[in-house]
Amino acid sequence: MDREDLYQVIVERTPSRNLVNHMLAVEAIMRGLAVHFHEDVEKWGLAGLVHDIDYGETKDKPNMHSIVGSEQLHLMGVPEDICYAVRVHNALHGLPRKSMMDKALYAADPLSGLIVACALIRPEKKLAQLDTDFIMVRFKEKRFAAGANRDQMLACQEMGLDLYKFVTIGLSSMKEIATEIGL
Repeated sequence: MDREDLYQVIVERTPSRNLVNHMLAVEAIMRGLAVHFHEDVEKWGLAGLVHDIDYGETKDKPNMHSIVGSEQLHLMGVPEDICYAVRVHNALHGLPRKSMMDKALYAADPLSGLIVACALIRPEKKLAQLDTDFIMVRFKEKRFAAGANRDQMLACQEMGLDLYKFVTIGLSSMKEIATEIGL
């Protein structure tokens, strides 16, 4: 399946537009990271796009989230390395992050939530006015966007990135799709 086919599956299976927007945001971050690391932009983007494909079914069963999704993707013929990255992005499973794509998806997932939360507290509620410094201040506030796992974001260091550079890449990537995700 190509990106457009997978996007249609996502839209059909996903219970809320906010979740679709989250997957689009993670796709954008993954694409930005792939460019930075000279990796396969399309493959990394697909991993970001489909990473929560099963969330509508597994949101109340966190121990099944990403296992169900990776199995569904496998049945759709999605490459095994993407299926594994999807499976490993859920920290509850404790699976090793083997590839750079695994590490990127694991760290990018919560970063998108932090960036969105930062945009939504601004008067204009847009990404355009955000900068990395603002996000870094909010990162340090543990109660702000508490669901955005800081330890998971700090795993960017496994890729050789410091947090500031990682946030900068994520923000820049999300700004490229701001209109599409309503920010």
